[in-house]
Amino acid sequence: MALENLISVSFTEEELTQLDQHLAGIRTLLTGKTINLTPDQRRQYGRIANQNKLIVDKAKNYMEQHPDWVPRFVDKEEFDKDYTARQQIENRVQLLENLSTQLIDTKTLLDHDNYNNALSFYRMIRFLAGENEPGAKSVHEDMRVLFNRTGTTSTTDSEE
Repeated sequence: MALENLISVSFTEEELTQLDQHLAGIRTLLTGKTINLTPDQRRQYGRIANQNKLIVDKAKNYMEQHPDWVPRFVDKEEFDKDYTARQQIENRVQLLENLSTQLIDTKTLLDHDNYNNALSFYRMIRFLAGENEPGAKSVHEDMRVLFNRTGTTSTTDSEE
């Protein structure tokens, strides 16, 4: 009985070249405009929660209505620049996160299909080695070491 194939996807060389070119273009465009925080910096600065976004939006709105109320030590021009860039980036982050999730989910199904087919192949090799099929024993011995038998429970433990 054939295993269920959860997904079937392929890319042409042209499509992969285009994808790589677009990704390289994105990387080039972002060079000098983005940074990488360390894990400690990420913890230090955190992420602005939805409630805090509302505070920022409301403050911006009131700053526009009452420019004389903005403290002198707040650089309103820089605030506006940061606010605009943040909105521009957020829209793109959402799109990229969605695309990333789609790619990860697709890869997950491909991994699942490949792994299950590899297990079927291993079972057949194990059978053929038991039947003394020429060459099967060495393939079986080579693959056999990949199955963890140290007492952890997984689907592969019962394969031997």
